[in-house]
Amino acid sequence: MPAHIALVNPKSPQNMGSILRAAGCYQAKSIRYTGERYARAKSFSTDTKNAHLNIPVTQVDNVIDLDSDQNLVKIGVELVEGAIPLPQFVHPENALYIFGPEDGSLSQHIVDQCQQIVYVPTIGCMNLAATVNVLLYDRLAKTAVMPNDDQVIKTSRDTNNRTKFVNSN
Repeated sequence: MPAHIALVNPKSPQNMGSILRAAGCYQAKSIRYTGERYARAKSFSTDTKNAHLNIPVTQVDNVIDLDSDQNLVKIGVELVEGAIPLPQFVHPENALYIFGPEDGSLSQHIVDQCQQIVYVPTIGCMNLAATVNVLLYDRLAKTAVMPNDDQVIKTSRDTNNRTKFVNSN
């Protein structure tokens, strides 16, 4: 189930580092972003897992490319009236998830190009990286390929973690 991430003018290198890590953990296929703020800040090297080595990260003029995105369902992720709450959302096979900037919202022009708009029902708004993490986790949790054994733990945990749980009940 390919998932692609599009970010409108992200500004925080810390958020981008967290987004790159989430993209790697949840196996996103690509990240694209608009604007200059991240391009100026990416030298801060917040991608602690080097996800950019495996996932294309591309600066673009428009988050939606009408030609190359024809096979992707465009999904805006934003607090927009009429949006679908994430717990009720059914993720499509091939999706482009479009996130607004940390200090703004998706434009009406972008919202109008989306097939669906989804939001995370919280009190107040989450930051960009937290929203990306929650959405990608929700996508994984709702699939049939959700890992359910110790192998994923063994391959994913930190090298210093060898802790085990033995259920005595």
